[in-house]
Amino acid sequence: MKTLAISVKERQNVGKSNTRALRNQGNVPCVLYGGEKQVTFYAHENDFRKLVYTPDTFIAELNIDGSKVRAILQDIQFHPVTDKILHIDFLEVIEGKPITITLPVILEGAAPGVKNGGNLMFRRPKIITKGLAARLPDAITLNIEHLKIGMFIYIKDIEIDGCEFLAPGNSVVVGVKTARTAIEEVEEEEIEGEEGAEGGDAPAEGAEAPAAE
Repeated sequence: MKTLAISVKERQNVGKSNTRALRNQGNVPCVLYGGEKQVTFYAHENDFRKLVYTPDTFIAELNIDGSKVRAILQDIQFHPVTDKILHIDFLEVIEGKPITITLPVILEGAAPGVKNGGNLMFRRPKIITKGLAARLPDAITLNIEHLKIGMFIYIKDIEIDGCEFLAPGNSVVVGVKTARTAIEEVEEEEIEGEEGAEGGDAPAEGAEAPAAE
């Protein structure tokens, strides 16, 4: 997985007044869980933009006053009116211990069912995935070039080594459903057969027409 380095500062005081002062300065209070001890720290909100405002998933390499820790974003709180970042929870990534993270789904290719008038149904643009950080991909790429009208890709159809998907196997990820304007796919043999039937009784070129009685 891709990593994003962020330099942060450990908090010495964690009271409400200190938290308010940090936010007034444009900083975001944070907490790191999962390690030997809980760590509270902060950084300016601009330092988190590439981590928060993106469809990609990163492992954050936190430099806490010179001590580096790998972590994933676990939870984030926004202001209900301004949408400013209020608080972020991080979970420390420990080697050999699986993590649970949300991976984006990328569709590759064009579905023939859509070309024939069907509607693309993209139900799960993100999938909650469990695995070792070293083995998790940046994204889940699905090729949809085989999807005709009425065909779907389910969670159970996706196989990525080292990944466990935390959703029911029969959950639809993407598919093409029938639309009223959908064009039925007709075999070429049927088309040729119809064309032959229309011209089957015509006289050959140069042949004399039968005499009228």
